Amino acid sequence: MRRIALVSLVVDDYDEAIRFYTDALGFRLAEDASRPDGSRWVVVEPGTPGQGTGLLLARASSEAQRARIGDQTGGRVGFFLHTDDFARDHARMTAAGVTFLEEPRHEPYGTVAVFQDLYGNRWDLLQPAPQ
Repeated sequence: MRRIALVSLVVDDYDEAIRFYTDALGFRLAEDASRPDGSRWVVVEPGTPGQGTGLLLARASSEAQRARIGDQTGGRVGFFLHTDDFARDHARMTAAGVTFLEEPRHEPYGTVAVFQDLYGNRWDLLQPAPQ
């Protein structure tokens, strides 16, 4: 079996990113290990361990990387958070201060709304339509 296990997300600060992804989005902290070079290996996951792609929260270490924080995909939606209960997760995220950039909409592929993370990266919260 092959799958994408992790996607790197360039962040400004490990701890503020951990707080956002765990508190506001409800992810779980899967790993947080110090490395000899002073960096950390920080992984957050949205669901059950091993049941999806995790995010490696990678603190920017150069000017070029810092310039990409919040704009990793040039303003496009670059991340897609699937849910089995859109209304529940939308309400919880809104109460936690997550900024949604549009009202929920119903598309042939499911219920969706674009939100942004703490740095401005765009995400879709998506409950896929039944098949």
